[in-house]
Amino acid sequence: MAALTFPLFPLGTVLFPDGVLPLQIFEVRYLDMIGRCIADGTPFGVVLLTEGGEVRTPEGQERFLPTGTLASVQDTTASAPGLLHVSCRGGARFRILSSERRANGLWMANTELVEDDRSIPIPSELQGAADALDKVFASLHEVPEQRWPVLPPFRLDDCGWVANRWCDLLPLPNLQKHSLLMLDNPVIRLELMHDMLDEHGLITS
Repeated sequence: MAALTFPLFPLGTVLFPDGVLPLQIFEVRYLDMIGRCIADGTPFGVVLLTEGGEVRTPEGQERFLPTGTLASVQDTTASAPGLLHVSCRGGARFRILSSERRANGLWMANTELVEDDRSIPIPSELQGAADALDKVFASLHEVPEQRWPVLPPFRLDDCGWVANRWCDLLPLPNLQKHSLLMLDNPVIRLELMHDMLDEHGLITS
């Protein structure tokens, strides 16, 4: 698979394919990055911070996991000079082959994409997770559309998509979310999420 080069945005969050990522951008390095991504129609990579902060400090050094998710800019709003509200959507997963930080603090990485989840129908024994998610979506009419935690189309018949949406919604530790993100079997990911939902009484028979 061909190597791809793009900028990275190390964050204290995990982005899943088709997930929604709202950002407030005010650092120059990321304002420039977002501007170029919009102009060129290209994505950037979201990686999970393991050391350092999201905001650059003179003594800070960001360290992050070597795998992540592409993010594409969907919408932007400038609410004040130097402050940009950005809504992004998760795309393909990737592995970092090499990375370097430029003088302005922006990380660039050479990467290879991870194969997308295979589309697998939900087995009957895991249908409860999809039904519970459908109930969550039924309540979205009470929330302004721009604040929805998930974007259509809703693929409630697909193992990977349903599992990923529960990973988005549940307050799991970030390292656990990242492990779920990189599982190469979407059925196993959904099984794990189904077990968690069942333990918390969110699955109805």
